[in-house]
Amino acid sequence: MNEITTLAIDLAKTVFQLHGVTERGATVLRKQVRRGQLLSVIAQLPVCLVAMEACASAHYWGRQFHALGHRVKLIPPQYVKPFVKGNKTDRNDAQAICEAALRPEMPSVALKSEEQQAVLSLHRMRALLEKQRKQLANQLRGLLGEFGTAIPAGITPLRKALPQAIETVPQLLRPSLQQAYERLLALQQQCTAFTRQIEQLAAGSPLCRRFMQEQGIGPLSASAFAATIGDPAHYRNGRQLSASLGIVPRQHSSGGKPVLLGISKRGDSYLRMLLIHGARAALRYAPGKTDPLSRWLQQLAARRGVNKAAVALANKNARRLWAIWRAEGAQLSAQTVLA
Repeated sequence: MNEITTLAIDLAKTVFQLHGVTERGATVLRKQVRRGQLLSVIAQLPVCLVAMEACASAHYWGRQFHALGHRVKLIPPQYVKPFVKGNKTDRNDAQAICEAALRPEMPSVALKSEEQQAVLSLHRMRALLEKQRKQLANQLRGLLGEFGTAIPAGITPLRKALPQAIETVPQLLRPSLQQAYERLLALQQQCTAFTRQIEQLAAGSPLCRRFMQEQGIGPLSASAFAATIGDPAHYRNGRQLSASLGIVPRQHSSGGKPVLLGISKRGDSYLRMLLIHGARAALRYAPGKTDPLSRWLQQLAARRGVNKAAVALANKNARRLWAIWRAEGAQLSAQTVLA
């Protein structure tokens, strides 16, 4: 009767706090272990539900515990915080994770494989380089503007105008601007290399190739969707998936009167951005097409505006991709094995 059925772990770099309860909710384990002891301690416990916050290293430890035979549940941190009692300590955090895990309707995050995490890491590194490139380009454009050189918006006009513009500034500033220009070119090359690598990965995946047949879905959004969602069975339906990505309206309803606001912007902001930007590209080429989706887009854009039409298509695409994955996922996996 005192056997642990639910074990909560407050993750850290070196010190981990454990909190275990029985089927009746009685606390039978409160222990702090070092990093090197964690796996051996978990291996000695009976098979149970291991709950953690979906934070740094959670997927790594989840795979380790799953290999030991345990069931793993990753809970978003924002759903754990309301259960913290008193001050924030490792002990209280672990107890809060356990309390949240015991709720049957508590949302959770699908456990990602190493390959899925690797693909997402490529996306994150590419996004970081893109951000640095834009920051440097804007800084150069602003500095040259101080000396009377106005360069149009866009990376291509800036790259073409920089060599001549550098010659118009004082001699003291030219070496620094030249180094920044070379750094800008290097960042552009690195971004291109990461983009090509992601495109090759998407082209080699039957699932991503199927995703890319949909309007507004390219290699970046297809690979990011497959890696971020992880397992379509984790969601009851496409509506729940699109809600987890924050591309459905927020609600502020009371007294039986529904009030819909702007999109909730929950979940992964990077994947939501890719879906919406892809939808904008599809919307741009919709005029003149006669297929049902393009006609629907044109009518929606004329009635509600381009921005709302783009978000609506992103919502539709997320739900369509989930349905495709559920319906054709097994067949596409078999194709991968046969290949």
